[in-house]
Amino acid sequence: MLTSSTHLNRRRLLAGTAAAAVTALTLAGCSGSSSSPGTAAPTAVSQADIDKAMSTPTTLTFWTWVPDIDQEVALFQKKYPAITVKVVNAGQGADEYTKLRTALKAGKGAPDLAQIEYQYIPTFSITKSLVDLRPYGAAANQSKFVDWTWSQVTGGGGEILAYPQDTGPMGMLYRADLFDKYGIQVPKTWDDFAAAARKLHAADPKVYLTDMAANEPAAWHGLMWQAGSKPYTVDGTTVGLAVNDTASKKVAGYWGGLAKEGVIATDPDFTDNWFQGFTNGKYATWLTAAWGPVFLGGSAKSTAGKWRAAPLPQWDASKPVSGNWGGSTTAVIKGSPNAIAAAKFAEFLNTDPETTKMFNTVQNFFPATTALLADPAFVGQKSAFFGDQPVNQLFAGISGTVDKGWQWPPFLDQSVKDWTETAGTAMADKGDVAGATDQWQSRLTAYAKNQGFTVRAG
Repeated sequence: MLTSSTHLNRRRLLAGTAAAAVTALTLAGCSGSSSSPGTAAPTAVSQADIDKAMSTPTTLTFWTWVPDIDQEVALFQKKYPAITVKVVNAGQGADEYTKLRTALKAGKGAPDLAQIEYQYIPTFSITKSLVDLRPYGAAANQSKFVDWTWSQVTGGGGEILAYPQDTGPMGMLYRADLFDKYGIQVPKTWDDFAAAARKLHAADPKVYLTDMAANEPAAWHGLMWQAGSKPYTVDGTTVGLAVNDTASKKVAGYWGGLAKEGVIATDPDFTDNWFQGFTNGKYATWLTAAWGPVFLGGSAKSTAGKWRAAPLPQWDASKPVSGNWGGSTTAVIKGSPNAIAAAKFAEFLNTDPETTKMFNTVQNFFPATTALLADPAFVGQKSAFFGDQPVNQLFAGISGTVDKGWQWPPFLDQSVKDWTETAGTAMADKGDVAGATDQWQSRLTAYAKNQGFTVRAG
């Protein structure tokens, strides 16, 4: 079962504060380009230097909110007894990032390593705050990870800025009993989904096919990702913004239309009423990530055996694709006096077969490594909550369909704020959600320019 802190992390994957965003952008606007296409890899550290560093008494400070990670750390320290890893919970998500930015700006107090979600890699890479891991042999590990996760940690100049740790490829959890009761087929396309939403709600006005939470930009970004939207492209301090591109408007128009019809709910998620909605049968599906099955199993225990999992409905059924919602990385922070040991710790933590399996069995993280995603013991697990369905196998397959071309902006906090106040508000009000994406685009463009970025459309 996921811990309460992991629950919080998952639901706040794209949450942040405007104050933190301003801090980040003040730094970013004063920095140079975070990368230059074609940048040559820096000189590799010799094996002799690595051996020396790993046998020299050293203390690494690691900021992470992952519960019980001391168990994984102990495996590293057993292999490298000269290295001590001091685990510090400096806060979760935005709280940690705020402290990290403050320490970096002050030039003191920053850790050797930090837990950083995929979507915040650009925020720290543009300020040149992350160590390029190529000199420490990181490139040799690329094949160990799902390809799209590796692109999430790779800079525009080829820099390897972190090691992937966990992921959240998106799928659909559904109430098989409600589908059977109302004669609903598992929707293969979004057109099927819309038809099912209308049929179900007409049969029972108290039941909705799903809840599209108007306060959840994380899931919304995942659905944009699936639809092929390219809202952010980044080249140093030049950013392309297209949060209202054709694919984004398709998503907005689709969900805004269903909300206006009243055949889906738009309730805020991760509230008491929302949790009760899964238990009392108000929502027949949850469009969520690979961490969702474990979460739901702990939050709606009385519905055990009634749920099943399926891929997201598709815009084009002949070309299955998904988006991602969640996951984080381990990055080495610039200025660490122990860069070699830190880089090797990050590598071990996220590539060692025992630690990567432990992240799944102890923390219930969904894997980023290809080995675990192909492990029969992992994919073959049957979930009693999902009627003995091998849910891991389903999501392992979905992970291979996530588009690897998605990028995040270096000012995600502001984009989330602007989405919430434009498209999110329109969704809650059952208004023109597609039109609201133009407002989102306008506000975000003005913000980026005011922070010193060069902005190009698309």
